[in-house]
Amino acid sequence: MRITGTGHASMFIETAAGSILCDPWVNPAYFASWFPFPDNSQLDWDTLGQADYLYVSHLHRDHFDEENLTKHISKDTTVLLPEYPTSELESELRALGFHKFIKTVSEEIVGLPGGVKVMIQALTSPTDGPIGDSSLWVEDADGTRLLNQNDARPTDMSVFLQHGKIHAHLLQFSGAIWFPMVYELPDNAKRAFGKQKRERGFDRSLRYIDDVKGDWVFPIAGPPCFLDDALYQFNDVFGDEGNIFPDQMSYVEWLEEQGHDNNIVLLPGSVAEVFADGSASVEHPVDDLREWFANKKQHLDEYKERMQPRIAAEKAAWSHPEIDVLETLRERIEPLMESAEHIATGIGGPVRFDLTAPDSDEVVESIVFDFLERKIHPDDGGKVRYRFRTERRLIEHLLHIREVDWVNSLFLSCRFTAARIGQYNEYVYAFFKCLSEERLQYAEGWYAEQRPDDEDITMQGWQVQRRCPHLKADLSVFGKIEDGVLTCQMHGWKWNLKSGKCMTSVGHDIRSARAEDA
Repeated sequence: MRITGTGHASMFIETAAGSILCDPWVNPAYFASWFPFPDNSQLDWDTLGQADYLYVSHLHRDHFDEENLTKHISKDTTVLLPEYPTSELESELRALGFHKFIKTVSEEIVGLPGGVKVMIQALTSPTDGPIGDSSLWVEDADGTRLLNQNDARPTDMSVFLQHGKIHAHLLQFSGAIWFPMVYELPDNAKRAFGKQKRERGFDRSLRYIDDVKGDWVFPIAGPPCFLDDALYQFNDVFGDEGNIFPDQMSYVEWLEEQGHDNNIVLLPGSVAEVFADGSASVEHPVDDLREWFANKKQHLDEYKERMQPRIAAEKAAWSHPEIDVLETLRERIEPLMESAEHIATGIGGPVRFDLTAPDSDEVVESIVFDFLERKIHPDDGGKVRYRFRTERRLIEHLLHIREVDWVNSLFLSCRFTAARIGQYNEYVYAFFKCLSEERLQYAEGWYAEQRPDDEDITMQGWQVQRRCPHLKADLSVFGKIEDGVLTCQMHGWKWNLKSGKCMTSVGHDIRSARAEDA
């Protein structure tokens, strides 16, 4: 099986059934904040776009690149479609002109010509990507198997392993979030939280690697890089151990320290061949891979210079002063707040947006989303649970394009700051990614169906419920106990085992007791 690196989570897989192009992201995403690193814009996307099959793992804009899909990917390619609870991904692709689909069933094998098999596992909780994330398993005719996990976080890897040895395991290692950089915290606290998140991401990926035991590990799906002057400090080139966006070589060097040296880095244009006997070869478009990464800042600065006209053009399109932000929010969002019984209760209070002038900290309008009263109104000076500060023109643009997912646009852009009272509250972000009736009703139904897990396990003298209250990860696999605190290494959530209280978020307590008392 041949794997050509095409940047970030994108790859071009060649099999006996033909080629599969995965997640072809090239253009800036999230208000021109994220760019693929390294730069992949010089690849021959017209040729890559003639692939026999297209796999878009989910709708996050660093995987679903509408511009690249429109301009360069053949509409006659056959789409391998994950089984998601909403039809959005299929509808978006059909709107771009794609018309051939293999609608997979999650975790069921599909046969392709030439003896090739594929399987897609779809994750479907409200917090999985934009209402869904997925992984692709491929078995070539000669028995070579690839698992493209990209940035999905399965709780059970056995579905992939029961069909035989994995020879190529491709997975995320770098951060893909806005925490802690945007939070209004002291610098030392921000660094400490960032260090924890970086280490947690590495540890989680290592757990997957140890579970899969693939012959070769390919770090993919990161990092993004930030080429706007206002965001450049988020790049990992300043020696900050709290930076959550380490690059591929930083991760490989960490893996080597853990005793894992079966790693292959793919630059855009790198070509790896993986064989069923466990061997592999790789050719890169550069002479010395480690030296190339050692010059990362130079590459970033040159990339930044090339992209300045593109960033300026994007910014010029954001302002829509004709939009009355408050009245438009009331018209479109208040009906959703009325329907959001579980989510609004979970938020449990008001959330404020302070809107500023362009490229300024001057607040020109403050708007409160009151989830108790289910109303949107001008700020009246009352206390709020969450506070966001962002440019008014960004909200104008979201309203102008009728964006239904502010997580997959504003929040991932990192073009905001945030403050909160108390712990992280997942319901806040769940609501702002569900700004359509279809998404909201699915999320409400998912939360309504959650029930206490009756199965217990014993760990280090504690009896606890087997499943994580957050996203049902198996705590016998992902749980770790230190000093009476249980950490689920899937997402880093923590519980005080003596009280059962969640230390990470509101409303996710755990059933726990000393084993001798149970």
